[in-house]
Amino acid sequence: MTLETTPSAAARMTAPNIVTELPGPRAQALIARDDAVVSPSLTRAYPLVAETGDGYVVTDVDGNRFLDFAAGIAVCSTGHRHPKVVEAIKAQADRLIHIAATDFYEPRYLELSEHLARIAPFEERARVFLTNSGTEAVEGAIKLARHHTHRPGLIAFEGAFHGRTMGALSLTNSKIKQRAGFGPLLPMVYHAPFPRIRSWKEGSGGDGSAELEVLRKSILGRLIAPDDVAAIVIEPIQGEGGYFPAPASFLRGLRELCDEHGILLVADEVQSGMGRTGRWWAIQHAGVEPDIITTAKGIASGMPLGAFIARDSVMTWPPGAHGSTFAGNPVCAAAGKATMDLIEGGLMENAARMGARLRAGLEQVGSEHSGVRDIRGVGLMLGVEFVSHQAANAVELAAFERGLLLLECGEATIRLCPPLIVDEAAIDTAIRLFGEAIDAAVMPVKGINETGG
Repeated sequence: MTLETTPSAAARMTAPNIVTELPGPRAQALIARDDAVVSPSLTRAYPLVAETGDGYVVTDVDGNRFLDFAAGIAVCSTGHRHPKVVEAIKAQADRLIHIAATDFYEPRYLELSEHLARIAPFEERARVFLTNSGTEAVEGAIKLARHHTHRPGLIAFEGAFHGRTMGALSLTNSKIKQRAGFGPLLPMVYHAPFPRIRSWKEGSGGDGSAELEVLRKSILGRLIAPDDVAAIVIEPIQGEGGYFPAPASFLRGLRELCDEHGILLVADEVQSGMGRTGRWWAIQHAGVEPDIITTAKGIASGMPLGAFIARDSVMTWPPGAHGSTFAGNPVCAAAGKATMDLIEGGLMENAARMGARLRAGLEQVGSEHSGVRDIRGVGLMLGVEFVSHQAANAVELAAFERGLLLLECGEATIRLCPPLIVDEAAIDTAIRLFGEAIDAAVMPVKGINETGG
């Protein structure tokens, strides 16, 4: 990789440095203030109070240094404070901070849109709408699908997470606490079973053919007529649902089903896109072209930005049908363009290489611990499933105490989604710390039964 795609010298010091008992005194004081004023709906995983970030290292307010393998939920694709991204943000802030692309033209909005259109995962010419977030990208995709097809119905999948605004929430099926108390949600939304394949150890879940049959016969055969369905919306790799990749044959089956009935296929790549899997889009590994794709998270290295991209023949709505005051803000768009240049300039290939190294290390660690049920994912989007939520939660906390930032997802899975700049030293350190966390939190050796007895 070139110099600008690697972390700084400070960030290469991968050995975490915990200098206070966690949380430290400054962190405790800030957490108490936070508890008094911030919405209780937020779900903080553990008491990290971040102060600075550099490459793949985060330092908290008490001076504790952590190796970041959460990346702000797969957001900090170029690491923390990448100099090229910082430079783009500063330069744009000096020129123009806001102009409202809904009403006027602006160069950075256009440049980013051109880049996104160029990498769109379909042969047909693409059109782009920039958003402020992933959930807004999904909302826009819903509106576009309904407008284009003149149909009301939507099909999503069990375990899906598409966002928390009302339309995206109607598609979400990850955790009941995300939906409880917010009804009624959008009508004519149905959830089909998602193939949850566990092939590393137990070889369960099939190939997705059974789930396709349920979709054809039970959903489209009994619950909603195909001619009433505007779109099937799927994450090629479920994020919050547990880092389950959809089998290639399943995605191909969805494409055939959509073609058969004039239904749009929407790929939600808010978490799996932007080079994280070693390709721009996870769905490209299956050789399947969607009609609309959504993206956010890793698109702008932490600045609030997202997009939905559609085939030219699909994005046919007229002026005024959709808009946004802040979306594609010049500073965010500049950060997005710098981020995408870096991803294209070496980070995507690095994600594939480092992802293979990370997976091999995780499989070695997992083979030594009976509490690990499955290891799955693609590139730098890997999940380690444990035998229980309690075990996964304990490992997450034990990793934090050792200076490794991780996040849970699904029912009992730890996700590893580090910045795409990670190198061999960071990968090897993370593997070592992860193994130590499992040793401390779960059942460390072979021979201990699956229930922990």
